[in-house]
Amino acid sequence: MKNRSILLIAALALLIYSCQQKATDTSSDITISPEAGVSYKAGTDVKVNVHYPATVKPDSIVYLIDSVRVSAKKDSSAFSFKTDTMPMGVKVITAKVYEGGKAQDISTNIVLLAAKAPEEMTYKIEKIYPHDTSAYTEGLLYQDGYLYESTGTQGVSDLRKVDLATGKVVQRVKINPKHFGEGSAIVGNKIIMLTWKDRVGYVFDKNTFKLLDTFTNNVGAEGWGMANDGKKLFMDDKTNRIWFLNKDNYRQAGFIDVYDDKKAIDAVNELEYINDKLYANVYTTDTILVINPKTGAVLQRVDMKNLYPNAQRPADFDYNNNVLNGIAWDEKGKRLFVTGKKWPHLYQVSIVKK
Repeated sequence: MKNRSILLIAALALLIYSCQQKATDTSSDITISPEAGVSYKAGTDVKVNVHYPATVKPDSIVYLIDSVRVSAKKDSSAFSFKTDTMPMGVKVITAKVYEGGKAQDISTNIVLLAAKAPEEMTYKIEKIYPHDTSAYTEGLLYQDGYLYESTGTQGVSDLRKVDLATGKVVQRVKINPKHFGEGSAIVGNKIIMLTWKDRVGYVFDKNTFKLLDTFTNNVGAEGWGMANDGKKLFMDDKTNRIWFLNKDNYRQAGFIDVYDDKKAIDAVNELEYINDKLYANVYTTDTILVINPKTGAVLQRVDMKNLYPNAQRPADFDYNNNVLNGIAWDEKGKRLFVTGKKWPHLYQVSIVKK
């Protein structure tokens, strides 16, 4: 009987405490809009509202976007921010409601899409060159009259210097046979080459192909394409993310996410920097994207269908693996080259309106 009385008293005390807490704890009554996951087109002003009961008397409300403080207010009046120069993708919006020296955080997020649909483009073939069908093309570069090509496939991945006119390999170096080669970029007198899942990067002398160094690449999900704008390296990783790397130590220095006006574009692959834009293959498709390198917005979508016509492909052609991949730009001659994995041709093309 005594134990029952003690339990009853304890239960009553807990009930009273819970009621008191419910009466004083208003954090669950504070809400924020817009609702999480709402999409906006770049250039749209986003209005943020914090709602709370009359019992809450904020000293101030501080607003953050992706953890960066952007504004503060004394009341619940709407906070608006511009999106015209923001990178694409998910933006986390947090309101810190300060009252009596304590802060309550309430968060939401939006998805920022490209302001308009990509301009639809196609191609015109200017010239056709031979291409080595043993080359499982991952990275393609052009400089000083030669192509520089990094190839994949475990056990036979290599870096090669190729005569454009003949398609013949004039210089080659194989990488560790345990590694699967990926994209590459020229930085000064060096060629930087990625590997797929091995988390290893290679640094070669561009002239001698001597291995100068290797580095650990822990950026991104995997190593895919690479490009250089003269100030930094771009690297993608099978997702819609393009990472920025320091061109001297290959460490992460930022990123953009690739979106058109409707959704994220995954499997961004081989990269080339051309006239202040990023050109990118979309893996396993006949599409090349032209991307704003500051925001990730897709500006143009180039349909490369029938560049290598199906009727010209051999009966045993591997359609699943030997896909369009490889973009190189001749800066001096203003020529654009495109090829595919194990394709017999490399195409000089111009991009034209569809």
